[in-house]
Parts: sequence; C-alpha cells; structure tokens
Amino acid sequence: MKIILVLLDGLGDRSYKILNNRTPLQAAPTPNLDRLAQLGSNGLFHTALMGQCLPSETAHYLLFGYDLNTFPGRGLLEAVGEKVPFDDSDVLCLAHLSGVTWQKGVPILTQGRDDIEGSGQEIGRLFAAVSPYEAHGIGFRLHQTRRNDAILIMNGQVSPYISDSDPMVVGRAMAKITPVSGNPEPEKAARTADALNDYLSHCFSVLSGHENNRHRIAADLSPANFLATQRCGRRIVQEPFCERWGLSGMLIGSGSMYGGLAHELGLTFRQVKDSRDPGDDLRRRIQLAIADSSHDFIHVHTKAPDEAAHTKNPVRKQTVIALLDQGLDELVREVEKSDDLLVAVTADHSTPSSSILIHSGESVPVVLVGPNVRRDEVAAFDEISAAAGCLGLLRGKELMLMIINYSDRSTLFGHRLGSTEKPYTPNSYPPFNLTSIFL
Repeated sequence: MKIILVLLDGLGDRSYKILNNRTPLQAAPTPNLDRLAQLGSNGLFHTALMGQCLPSETAHYLLFGYDLNTFPGRGLLEAVGEKVPFDDSDVLCLAHLSGVTWQKGVPILTQGRDDIEGSGQEIGRLFAAVSPYEAHGIGFRLHQTRRNDAILIMNGQVSPYISDSDPMVVGRAMAKITPVSGNPEPEKAARTADALNDYLSHCFSVLSGHENNRHRIAADLSPANFLATQRCGRRIVQEPFCERWGLSGMLIGSGSMYGGLAHELGLTFRQVKDSRDPGDDLRRRIQLAIADSSHDFIHVHTKAPDEAAHTKNPVRKQTVIALLDQGLDELVREVEKSDDLLVAVTADHSTPSSSILIHSGESVPVVLVGPNVRRDEVAAFDEISAAAGCLGLLRGKELMLMIINYSDRSTLFGHRLGSTEKPYTPNSYPPFNLTSIFL
C-alpha cells in the first residue's frame, strides 16, 4: 500500500477575536480537508510533549520516528542541504548578521536577521571580512547560503555542546557562549565556547569598522555589526528510514533543511520551487507523489502556513490555508477511488499568528484516510473538531506506528526475525540452515 503524508508546516494556531474567536484553520473554507476528515480517523498530534515549542527540524525528525539523543542539529542539516563542504568531525551552526547597540557594556539586539537591509553581495562582503579565523586551535570559516544566512564551520578539537549567541528577540542582550551543562565532552565544549566567544568579539571589531557599515550609518541604516549564531550540530550516523520502518521513502519540498534531513535519513529528496500560489504548488507536489511508483512512503511538504503565520496576520494565514485546501482536490479524488492508498495530513507544530513566540506548543490536527482506516464522526478538519476523533492524541513516533499499522505492515511486538526487533516484518533476515552436525 502506498502512503502519502501531506505536511502543512505550522498549520496549528490559536483563536483570535478578528476571526470570531476561531483559529485561521477553523475560519478558512476547507472543503477538501473537511472531506478527508469525513473519510477517516481524526485526532491531535504533537511530535514531543504538549506545550513544548519545537522548531521544524526537530519536529520532523521526531515525526519520522527518531529520538532526540541522535538529532544531528539544524546547522548540520542546513549545511548538508546547501552542499556546504565539511568534515564529519566539524561542528556547524547557523549564522547571520545582526545589529547591536551597547547599553551599560552589554550588546543589545536592535536589528534581527530579517531586519538587516542590503543585497546578498553587500552582506557577502561583510561575511568575507570575518572569515577565516582561528582561536584556541579551532578554525572558523563562514559559508554564505542565502542573502543574510551562513553556515559557520568550526574545525579542530570542537564540540557541538555549546549554547547560542542569538536571543532571537529584539531588545534582549546577545548571549555569551557557554558549554551545555552535563554534556559528554566537557573539555572540548569549554574550549569551543571560549574560541567562539573570541571569534564573535573579533567579528564585532572587524564589522564595526568595515567600510560597508560606515556607509550604512551615513545612510541612516543600522550597522550589521554582530554575528549571531545558533543551533550547533555535528554529523551522527543515522539508521536509514527504510531500515527503521521498512519503507522506501521520498521527501518532496523546497527548503534546503529538508534536503539535508532527507539525505541524512536516506530519503530521496525531490526539490521543488515555491511560487506565489501555494495551492498550485501543493497540487503539483501531490501530483508528483501520486505519479511516483518507486517509493512506498512520500512526504509532501509545504512551508506556506508557517510563513503566513510569521507575518503575524491571522487573516493572511486564513487566506493561505484556503488556497492550500484547493490544492488538495486531486488527492481527495485519488483516495476516494483507490483501494491501495493511505493518506495522512497533519502539521509539524503550531505557529501562532499573533504572539512573541516563534512557534507554540499546542497540538495540531491529524487525519488518516485509507481502505483499512476506521471512520469516526468528525466532519471538519481543524484543531477543535479533531479532538473528538478516534485517534485521540498521538505523540512522536506514534504517527509512523499508526501509518504502518493502517498500511498492514506492522508485526507483533516481541516477534523477532534477525538480531534487531522491528515494528514491521522485515523482508530480509537470516534464513535457517542445518548445522554441520546434520550435514
């Protein structure tokens, strides 16, 4: 049975007065999502713990059934997706230029990543001015990936168990880099933290006197004078998705991070471009998924709801959701007529359209539709209606477990074929043969 999982990134939200105390999903016209709700089992989903606010990379990793103790970090995933050259022992983190002003000897964030104006070429000159560098035997180099985005590559005796410098909220102090408490390599982490603090100080000194920033100040623009860093990581060899779940998988999406995640988990990545019509984008991705005959499991991703929520306009998110629903028409028709297709629709996390939070910790709706799936009495796909569904609240890897259950791939817990217990019946395991005494 073929599986298509449609992931509407950041779909979940809160209720707003401007929407008559409804969420954007409740307020949007969604006949296709509602039809899927009527055809299958509904429920709520959180990839970790209720109330926990997760970034997309962590939420996806947990959704695919992996554990946090083997998560390789956002910096690593972005680097892989952007094809940044690095060694497996290197530590990689996200970096971007920010603006700070000093108050009582403390650098206060005044201009965040998206607030820094200028072309990619102009910002690239600033990145180049502070790379490469070496401190405490640790080397630093920046690789620009987008306009004001870069990967910071650290090599030598380095550790990913360090904190971030970026407070992510304007008005807060830039943070000192410290080793993470209780980490398994404390000496390396302490050395890495000291070296990175020295490097960030070097960056501030160079950027403050850079010609580009002098021109920015003359033009009444805030200087891009601080390198903000966050979410360090290092390669951790992952169990391939096909071995974990017995499914050959593909991920269809546009973001480089998803390409990196697909690569690390052994999923085929089909990169697509975003246009100004998120509904048409989703329809085309679903068409690719329906037409594909090489994979058992296809993850169809769109970032549109999350991006709409980050505009902090609930009505904008409502409009985008309505457009996405239009893009689900062919998927609805396909699952209604097919006896060999399992469809799941959900989100990775909630993204509030009006909050200081970047992501929030509420659950998101989920629906499963297919020939083996129970039908409950839920008639609409949204955060409130889904709570009455027969799936209840799913967490983490429970979604993948339900997917292999409803696609009739599950095996009895405790039934072992081979040295490793799997949640599915493996096709490959050591066959029995007579020992030499009987030959």
